[in-house]
Amino acid sequence: MKKLFSFLLFIFTSFSLLAQSNPAKIYADQITQDDLKENLSIIASDALEGRETGKRGQKMAAAFIAAYFQDLGLKGPVNGSHYQEVPLFASSAPAVTLQSGKTAYTADEFVFFGNSDTPGLVTLPVVYIGKGSEEDLKNIPVKDKAVLISVAPGVSLMNNPVTKAVREKGAKLVIVAMEGKEDFIRLSGMIKNFMGGRLSLKKEEGTGSSTFILTSERAAKIFNTTYDKLAKASAAGKVNKVKPGSVSYSVVTTSVEVKSENILGFLEGTDKKDEVVVITAHYDHIGISSGAEVDKINNGADDDGSGTVSVLSLAKAFAQAKMDGKGPRRSILFMTVTGEEKGLLGSEYYSEHPVFPLDKTVVDLNIDMIGRRDPEHKDSAPYVYVIGSDKLSSELHILSEATNKANINLIFDYLYNAEEHPDRIYYRSDHWNFARKNIPIIFYFDGIHEDYHAPSDQIDKIEFDLLAKRAQTVFYTAWEIANRENRLVVDKKK
Repeated sequence: MKKLFSFLLFIFTSFSLLAQSNPAKIYADQITQDDLKENLSIIASDALEGRETGKRGQKMAAAFIAAYFQDLGLKGPVNGSHYQEVPLFASSAPAVTLQSGKTAYTADEFVFFGNSDTPGLVTLPVVYIGKGSEEDLKNIPVKDKAVLISVAPGVSLMNNPVTKAVREKGAKLVIVAMEGKEDFIRLSGMIKNFMGGRLSLKKEEGTGSSTFILTSERAAKIFNTTYDKLAKASAAGKVNKVKPGSVSYSVVTTSVEVKSENILGFLEGTDKKDEVVVITAHYDHIGISSGAEVDKINNGADDDGSGTVSVLSLAKAFAQAKMDGKGPRRSILFMTVTGEEKGLLGSEYYSEHPVFPLDKTVVDLNIDMIGRRDPEHKDSAPYVYVIGSDKLSSELHILSEATNKANINLIFDYLYNAEEHPDRIYYRSDHWNFARKNIPIIFYFDGIHEDYHAPSDQIDKIEFDLLAKRAQTVFYTAWEIANRENRLVVDKKK
């Protein structure tokens, strides 16, 4: 019996010493599947109606998060409030007309994309430049004209170099002839949805660019010809032989002010409290999809309900550590931001109206979708995509790797971190608005899965064991950054 008692005492003492040497583990273990699931069942519920920016469901989510921070004892750093108001402007789908000669195009024959109002009906000559080769752009004057370009099926219009080039040369209007009818139909739906729900931080002045997209057959009518003849002229390098046409168009948009909110919870540090670690996730989503059959709620359990509840669990763990006298040396700002789905608007607003000085902001750890697996990791060991850790601070990348290996040891996949990756994920979530201010960041991400931005992104598809491991990984990283002697060195400013 005496030997057994001695052995048990040895085991207890060993665990006590281990806990003392690594107190982070005590609090990381408090990030549990049960807590994550309980909070996500609220954030991703039908009652919150998809949390669309500025809508009732987003306001309900904001109230829940603010109350959660208050219950933890986190300070409201905006004059005592947890709310940072984000003033936005909503632009309605513009009223648009388009005609060529006496032929007026109906609303289902074209798609308009842009933010440029017109002073009544504007008439412009139209020149055809085919697919926009360097030779054609060199030989055909486009200044103060409308320009028709041909786009093959599958070619993206986002950051298209041809449209950019003709605008730089002074073209007043771009008309795109889509060669694939299915592409036109798909793009038409996407753009019309987007144009009907735009939000921005500034009221649109109606001076931006305008683009009309038509099927190739409809576009050819501008030149009183067929698209086959236009295509042959382009293939033969004779687009300059196509006789110019003309179009008349008008665009009228209206804007109304919409109020939304970032929700902030502040945990003051000890001896390095003037330096701030920021942990972010966006809590808005895309709302309700209207279809022919039924309205469907996009609950956004993964995007970004998973990130939102992770921030809540990290806040709870750090708050408990502070209550136990083991609070972080640096202060931590837990922030759930609005408007990510509308263009990273909430984080942009914070970066331009920071509550804490940006030169005292040490890092942003951003969590956007960490509750699922993508098809590439269907049978993988626990993983997470890590993006941006090496972009601005060599120390951050080394710390991130070492902390992971010493604790949860997830597979860190850097696929999306590559500069040349076409999805450009580094620029597509809220960390970017910190990175562009030269604040080091890490973005944690699970990849693109089949339920992305769909009503099927539901809580029953979340892998809570994996979600907990990823959230704990962020916790350990935040703990190390908040408690190390020196702040991270920024040695790769861009």
